[in-house]
This record gives sequence, C-alpha cells and structure tokens, in this order.
Amino acid sequence: MKDYAIIRIRGNQYKVSEGDEILVPGTCDEKVETEFLLRVIGDKVTFGKPLIGKLSVNFKIVEEKLKGKKIEVMKYKAKSRYRKKIGFRSISTKLLLNKLV
Repeated sequence: MKDYAIIRIRGNQYKVSEGDEILVPGTCDEKVETEFLLRVIGDKVTFGKPLIGKLSVNFKIVEEKLKGKKIEVMKYKAKSRYRKKIGFRSISTKLLLNKLV
C-alpha cells in the first residue's frame, strides 16, 4: 500500500503522496500553507483532532496562472429581446509534491 496524506490547502482537501501533482485554485507563492488532517504510512494511520502537528510538505510550483475550463453564463429577459452571454475561466496553480516529512 502506498503512503499518502490528506492535506488542506485554502479550504480544499487533497489526497496526496510523493510525486503527485495537484491543482490549487488561485496563485501561490513558494510558501504554501498546508494543514495535515490524516497520514497513512503502511498499516499505521495517524489522524488529527482536528490537525496533525510536526508535519510538513515540500512543494514545487510546476505551472502558475493556469486557466481552467470555461464556465458560460447566460442572462435572459423574456419579451424584451435582452440576451447576454458571459464567460469565466478560473486561474489555478499546478503543484508537484516532492516529499512528505
């Protein structure tokens, strides 16, 4: 069984192991603040109440300001010939997990 951890970054939870790439909403700097919720090493499971202390993760930014899938919104008013189409693409950052410590 592969070792993994459940971490929380900016309110979103991710299941990660060494060598994984994750997509985090928004732009990030080199210091990404992470909170450990669960850690599995072999058969040993450690979970936090609510967080696990003394753990850290080493991330590398692979791609910054990556645009996501386009979300299209349509405004419409009946009987007045009013139609408006708006598109939005969220910006995210791709991170590579080097090491769980």
